[in-house]
Amino acid sequence: MEIGAKLPTDVVLSVSGEIFMNAIRLIWDRFEEGFIVLLLAAMTLVTFVYVILNNFYTFFYAMGEFFSERSESMSEFFYSIGDFILDIVQAMTWSNALTKALFAWLIFFGLAYGVRIGGHIGVDALVKLTSRPTQRIIAIIACLFCLGYAGLLSVASFEWIGTLLQASIGADDLGQMGVKQWHIAMIVPIGFILVFIRFAEIFVRIIRHQQLGLGLADEAADALKLSETEESK
Repeated sequence: MEIGAKLPTDVVLSVSGEIFMNAIRLIWDRFEEGFIVLLLAAMTLVTFVYVILNNFYTFFYAMGEFFSERSESMSEFFYSIGDFILDIVQAMTWSNALTKALFAWLIFFGLAYGVRIGGHIGVDALVKLTSRPTQRIIAIIACLFCLGYAGLLSVASFEWIGTLLQASIGADDLGQMGVKQWHIAMIVPIGFILVFIRFAEIFVRIIRHQQLGLGLADEAADALKLSETEESK
């Protein structure tokens, strides 16, 4: 090919499409990690604030009692602060419900993330004793089962969400904020759809001979590597 000659259009489109898909995948992966961090941070913050406030008002009550025989004005001042904090704590009945909702979102959103990083535990000791072609066939069958499971639960959970949407029932302790049950439960079909997509990606890589198994975590291998590292020290 001469210098300065133009590349074929199909090659340019293929390269451009690959670059675009890699960029989309990178953006999604970063969003996935950031969203999980956000959920964990929100859970921690809500729980921390509630625990601190729930134990903080006793300090001001103790100070009010301490000044009760010394200065009535100071005693009433500390009691008023204690009452104010106690009112906030009693109004935070939503904190426990919000933490549970965030935890549910973390679980179902984290399912797909676990598939992506190979965080789910796999019991494949017997599979590894077979030949590589046999391992590939077993991986394809296992991946098809995972796709069927994720697809079935995605469809079933969408039907469940439809029922909750028609009922329009407020979530426990969050209904006064306008939060409905289906708002929280929406993560179930979303989570299983993401799991389906992740297993579809694994299935394609196995078919293309880019991956042998499902890429699950191997605790025995990890423990062996850890023991070898400790012995080398």
